[in-house]
Amino acid sequence: MKTSKRILSITAAMVLACAATSTWAQSATAAASSAVTARAGIVKITSGEVRLRDAQGERPIKSGDAVFANDRLISGKDGSASVVLRDGTTLALANNSQLEIQQFAFDATTQNGSILVNLMQGSMRMLTGLIAKVNPDAIQVKTKTLSIGIRGTDFIVETEDKI
Repeated sequence: MKTSKRILSITAAMVLACAATSTWAQSATAAASSAVTARAGIVKITSGEVRLRDAQGERPIKSGDAVFANDRLISGKDGSASVVLRDGTTLALANNSQLEIQQFAFDATTQNGSILVNLMQGSMRMLTGLIAKVNPDAIQVKTKTLSIGIRGTDFIVETEDKI
């Protein structure tokens, strides 16, 4: 039952985030400034307690906040979040979860790039974007016990590991 509620929460966040995803992802152009180019994505939706840990420390996040490679998203027991990456990939983080965007690179002109995320705790859902369409092998998800290459476009990953 706990897993069903978690999956339902992730699915609801995905539906809401996908409504605005395609327009936003397509607007990322090669002419963007280097600061925007370095940005991996943007927080679309948060619910409950969700924090971001980066080189400057840990802080609460809200819709509209930028996320970068090496940022860690941490959701509390009632928290969830949806992040849309610049290529249109959507990451939905369930409650009691930790996810680190270890690598993100994307060229809006060629649509080439790579994504490496590490699910350290809990569960997440990923709906892949342009990078996976051009090169599905460029998407990887790691957990403490495995690393997988992504061939599909929509999937859920869950780990029972506690940090």
